[in-house]
Amino acid sequence: MFSNPFKKQIKDNLGLDLKPGDAHYRAYVGPPGDYDLISAMVFNLLTCLGLRQHHKVLDIGCGSLRTGRLLIPYLNRGNYYGVEPNKWLVEDGIKSEIGQDLIRTKAPIFSYTDCLKEFKQPLGLDYAFAQSIFSHTGTDLFDRWLSEVAYHLRDDGVLFATFLIDEVDSTESGWIYPGCVQFTPDSVKKMALKNGLGFSMLNWFHPRQYWAAFYKVDYDTSLIKNDEISWNKYTIPRIKDHKKPSQYTPK
Repeated sequence: MFSNPFKKQIKDNLGLDLKPGDAHYRAYVGPPGDYDLISAMVFNLLTCLGLRQHHKVLDIGCGSLRTGRLLIPYLNRGNYYGVEPNKWLVEDGIKSEIGQDLIRTKAPIFSYTDCLKEFKQPLGLDYAFAQSIFSHTGTDLFDRWLSEVAYHLRDDGVLFATFLIDEVDSTESGWIYPGCVQFTPDSVKKMALKNGLGFSMLNWFHPRQYWAAFYKVDYDTSLIKNDEISWNKYTIPRIKDHKKPSQYTPK
């Protein structure tokens, strides 16, 4: 029976046989089989809630550019910020997912740390997101990140983040990985308010966690309330020349 000599190589390169947390650029950041699902989930959330090419975006824990591989080519030059303490993940993501030519063209900005302290002046971010970061942080780090992001968001900016929900809060502190922590939505809301941010849970599918919005005072909350998030809901009222196509009638 004929076998494809490249099949094993392709499978190994994607890390599909590995467990979350294994030392592979795709596996280390989560289930390798979900790599494409998670990147599409985040990119679609951002674009359905108004992301355009001229916006500045912060990717917290950008890892191996699971979502950065979609955002970097989409955004204007210099508008993508990625924070990741594991430099090898970013380097492997560049090598395997986007290449150096795109880095030269789009000039993304990377910080190989676990905080935003090296950015002394406000970045004026329109959007920030933290996918499966606060599911691994104790309350101390969760609170610190909200404080730092709030400082760098524009007055109409927003942070989208996921976390795990339970009836009681985790008592752990620091960074917990690959272990997980849980919080009550009420406790997360209190942290948000403490840091000058509004808070709202989002109706946006995640295979294991829950999405929430943490927003500044001038953020347009109509985009995230009273309905499911959708491309039509955001786009149609904001495109001046939009004309609804006539009803198609099959012949």
